[in-house]
Amino acid sequence: MKPIITAVEYLSESTGPRPPVLLDVRWQLGGPHGRAAYEAGHIPGAVFVDLDAELAGPAGSGGRHPLPDPEDFGAVMRRAGVGGGTPVVVYDGGQGWAAARAWWLLRWTGHLDVRVLDGGLAAWTGELTTALPKPDEGDFRPAPGALGLLDADGAAGLARSGLLLDARAAERYRGDVEPIDRVGGHIPGAVSAPTTLNVDEDGRFLPAGSLASRFEALGADGATEVGVYCGSGVSGAHQVLALEIAGHRAALYAGSWSEWSADESRPVATGPDPR
Repeated sequence: MKPIITAVEYLSESTGPRPPVLLDVRWQLGGPHGRAAYEAGHIPGAVFVDLDAELAGPAGSGGRHPLPDPEDFGAVMRRAGVGGGTPVVVYDGGQGWAAARAWWLLRWTGHLDVRVLDGGLAAWTGELTTALPKPDEGDFRPAPGALGLLDADGAAGLARSGLLLDARAAERYRGDVEPIDRVGGHIPGAVSAPTTLNVDEDGRFLPAGSLASRFEALGADGATEVGVYCGSGVSGAHQVLALEIAGHRAALYAGSWSEWSADESRPVATGPDPR
């Protein structure tokens, strides 16, 4: 099953025999809380999920957005109506990062039928509503480990033995600027691959063939193990999703640069060269 769905496809499925559970995960780094935008208008039936509070654990040694406790995450999904066999569609405001984080968490914890609404809310041309849904309790039980997950040592090793992609903006990779974390630069050996180049001007993913060509040029040859990191494990999930569209399975370093750079014993590379 492809990991994305168009607005037209979702509309058709929403009136079919197995309508998907719809999750609204609007979020923006440093921006206003997404709940207000959700309450002002959302796709009918969508349940709001808070990225900071429900798709991440407390910030700390594991980075700004460490993975949530799987049981806590499962409880959030059940309250939203997610069942083990229930199709799930996730959308955000259009950037795709937050929706991909929810997609990755559901896939990592064993849910097989979850897709991201390509282009997010901006791609939806139907009506919006302020009505708050009251879904029946779902029965989803997380079983972590279905997707690859890296820790700091694993990311460092993969940068040497395989392909580790840095999904942040190129200027942060080079260390020209660092607006958030302790120090700028990248994990030695990581290759710059900004997430923004996975999508077109409307925020929709590029065709699978175009993404495959992009990642092949970066070193994803089908035989090399691939991993991804970003600032805090959010936009990196978008890169994992783009790689899956392109036909590659990749592991996510969830702690990402916010965890790596907080540890002064970890080496830092700067400039355009991976090492």
